[in-house]
Amino acid sequence: MEQPIRIVLADDHPVVRIGVRNMLTERDGFEVVGEADDGDEAITQTLEQTPDILLLDVQMPRLPGLEAMRAIMNGSPTVKIILLTSTITTQQIIEALHIGARGIVLKDALAGALHTAIRTVYAGDYWIGGKRVVNLVSALHDLMRQAQPPQRKTYGLTPRELDVVGCIVEGCSNRDIAKQFSLSEETVKRHLSNIFDKTGVSTRLELALFAIAHQLVAPQGQQT
Repeated sequence: MEQPIRIVLADDHPVVRIGVRNMLTERDGFEVVGEADDGDEAITQTLEQTPDILLLDVQMPRLPGLEAMRAIMNGSPTVKIILLTSTITTQQIIEALHIGARGIVLKDALAGALHTAIRTVYAGDYWIGGKRVVNLVSALHDLMRQAQPPQRKTYGLTPRELDVVGCIVEGCSNRDIAKQFSLSEETVKRHLSNIFDKTGVSTRLELALFAIAHQLVAPQGQQT
């Protein structure tokens, strides 16, 4: 027998928690190991129970869902978080994914999507817009085409560093970037080191997500 997917359920409405718990326990393969009715308790339950999945309401008392998620990702980065919400803007989805959310499920779609969303996220993919997403960077590009662009900041990046960021988002290697801009690979590495310092990220994937979330590059189809 496979081990069940261990879940912490965080929602401030008891009726919602009961309904979601019933949906999960009526099927094999899911186990609710903790519940929370505010953001602080969601953090406590997640850190104590170390679940596979946290189902987290966006609108929570004491500490909003996104802020609770920031704290959880700092303390228990292995948990995969699915946000539960009645409404959410495209910009909020982008922010949530940048923080570390792996899925978003609308409450009016719980009955049809919850089990599939959990299994999708547990398997390592994302659940966005009611479907499985394998390529997060591509999905974020699609979302950015729908979002109202925030005021653009460059975080002190030079024009050349912004060029390098754009290449990272496109999946280019250091060698590709060096060839495109007639640079040495050592120069590209120095640019990346400076970019990491200025943006506060530490990996190429984090940089790509940061760049898209903060509009350091234009969404695909809007390149000039």
